Amino acid sequence: MSQQQQQQQEAVNGVSSRGKVLTLDTINPNVKRVEYAVRGPIVQRAVQLEKELREGANKPFTEVIRANIGDAHAMGQKPITFFRQVLALCSYPELLKENTFPEDAKSRARRLLQACGGGSIGAYSASQGIECIRQDVARYIERRDGGISSNPDNIYLSTGASDAIVTMLKLLVSGEGRTRTGVMISIPQYPLYSAALADLGAVQINYYLNEDNCWSLDVAELRRSVTEARQHCNPRVLCIINPGNPTGQVQSRQCIEEVIRFAKEEHLFLMADEVYQDNVYKDNKFHSFKKVLFEMGPEYSNTVELASFHSTSKCYMGECGLRGGYMEVINLDPDVKAQLTKLVSVSLCSPVLGQIMMDLVVNHPQPDEPSYSTFMKERTEVLTALAEKAALTEQIFNTTPGIKCNPVQGAMYTFPRISLPQKAIDKAKEGGQIPDMYYCMRLLEEEGICLVPGSGFGQREGTFHFRMTILPRTEKLKIVLQKICAFHKKFTEEFS
Repeated sequence: MSQQQQQQQEAVNGVSSRGKVLTLDTINPNVKRVEYAVRGPIVQRAVQLEKELREGANKPFTEVIRANIGDAHAMGQKPITFFRQVLALCSYPELLKENTFPEDAKSRARRLLQACGGGSIGAYSASQGIECIRQDVARYIERRDGGISSNPDNIYLSTGASDAIVTMLKLLVSGEGRTRTGVMISIPQYPLYSAALADLGAVQINYYLNEDNCWSLDVAELRRSVTEARQHCNPRVLCIINPGNPTGQVQSRQCIEEVIRFAKEEHLFLMADEVYQDNVYKDNKFHSFKKVLFEMGPEYSNTVELASFHSTSKCYMGECGLRGGYMEVINLDPDVKAQLTKLVSVSLCSPVLGQIMMDLVVNHPQPDEPSYSTFMKERTEVLTALAEKAALTEQIFNTTPGIKCNPVQGAMYTFPRISLPQKAIDKAKEGGQIPDMYYCMRLLEEEGICLVPGSGFGQREGTFHFRMTILPRTEKLKIVLQKICAFHKKFTEEFS
């Protein structure tokens, strides 16, 4: 049948011949506004370069080093033995009959399997998560926060922390025009937040971290931000990432108290992203928002609404692919909580293997159990190495003129400021590129190192940065840092 005959037949049958139903002009416009720099154009080019290398292309480098994302196992970090033993036993219970695994791993697997429908991780769980795991999470929070009570009914197990963060934002976003929900996020920020807000059609309210004071959070800046935002939207939410991504700062207890007072005064819902809570280096200390909130007394602990988040993807575990996480909600209206439970039930449940991984994180081997010594050795090795790499990164970058690196107090990234010659800035703009994107693309093409430009996270006008993970093995990290420093020197000379 000719194309013309086909079109005539379609017209007879009442079928439109105007092309595809779904086009760039007809998709949800919010989707087009979504950007996610961590897996943006530079990463796509890195994938192409890896393919070209495999096909024998001649490049100035022999491998692409992806330092763009906090993917610990992809960077060579070994899984924690006990965690993988229990996961293996839960995945294939026939292994329980063998003598290969320690008894505490077996008993843990049996307990978790008994909590699964039909004794199988292939069964759906309750939408909020397996009850005994939520109980273990609550006990972990109580230990972490010095005995402050945690209710398992306030715990929601999730597909990584990201899923829970987006779910909570869905509940919070409403209104139109000047009544549209505004959400305060730090700049620099983790692009999950800007992407989720674009997708939901919420108003992004930027507040800037103080780079000159090690990326600290200043309440005066929060006040400036919320006051300006009230001219065009309804600020309802304040998001905090602590320890910070991409900036690696750890907020002081005093700072957290000030933020909580600010949230109460301005009637804001607090979202505390605390997925790096074990990644704290030097003399810094992690304080959970919940602990500080309750230690400030009933005036705050009975009124300020808080959702806090944790994940299996970071810290010493690095189990990104298992997608385990949890959210704890505080002071949520009971009717709203019912709506939250309804909303999570639409997805049936988070991956059961991820839930089990979350349980192992919050309920790891104890001193009287056979797996304890190996567990503690592996955990300590990972965190000690990260602390050493954090110091190494700061030290090497700050020896290079034109690169200024704040101390990496926590998390697993550095966000150095780079000075770019005006000629390089002009060259980038001539090609329609943001200057730090041009810089990072050149670095990838010439050295095979994949970083994310600071513009993907937000930065003050006129400043340029990049985010790099400190996860590569120490010897490889040294090479990466030296190559970046040498490239920066060469790049600066080229455009001077």
